[in-house]
Amino acid sequence: MTKRTLKRAFKDSLPILAGYLALGMGFGVMLQSKGYSFWWAILMSCTMFAGSGQYAGVDFLATGASVLTTAVMTFIINARHFFYGFSLLDKYKGAGILKPYMIFGLTDETYSLVCSTELPDDIHHKRYYFFLTALNHSYWITGCTLGAVLGEFLPFSSKGIDFAMTALFVVIMVEQWMNTKEHLPALLGIGTTVVCLMIFGADMFIIPSMVLIAAELLLFRKKLDPESKQNSEVTADD
Repeated sequence: MTKRTLKRAFKDSLPILAGYLALGMGFGVMLQSKGYSFWWAILMSCTMFAGSGQYAGVDFLATGASVLTTAVMTFIINARHFFYGFSLLDKYKGAGILKPYMIFGLTDETYSLVCSTELPDDIHHKRYYFFLTALNHSYWITGCTLGAVLGEFLPFSSKGIDFAMTALFVVIMVEQWMNTKEHLPALLGIGTTVVCLMIFGADMFIIPSMVLIAAELLLFRKKLDPESKQNSEVTADD
């Protein structure tokens, strides 16, 4: 079962392989352009594994930002992962010693696959989630290292590379929109974010947006959760 589970995880992660190699190389080139060797790329990708956080980290290092500033900004950038955890409580329950790494390695792309992939009974679910996380992490480390190494020997312009993560988020959203008939979560997210951006401004809108979106999803949980719908239908029939 382990071999079959690993093969399934690798197959499902292939689209992420292509994306992470490209995005990781962009990060590596950007890091090298600031004067840091490829060892920094390896260290950051191994210990952080946060695409947008690492891109921002390059500027923190280059400008000599304080520890407090770095901590606050990193929290704001990655605050969405706090809300991811609530939806994975059941999926990651019982993962044992694998769970801490699965939590550490949770990214937007991994989260998308974990939530959307239907697994057959012959696949060990917890090991699948672990393999998926480890494979994606290895792709990211490889991409970051390649980019930093190539950046030392080949002339690259890093202008515009930091937009790569934004482009990836847009692609993920479009793909999820096309793969589901229920568009209410996406519409709530877009609408709430725009309103918070207008009220709080570009520097402060992320956390209020996340809190409001989480509250809205809880409010509409019965409408959005297939199991809740099924239970409601059964109750109505009784």
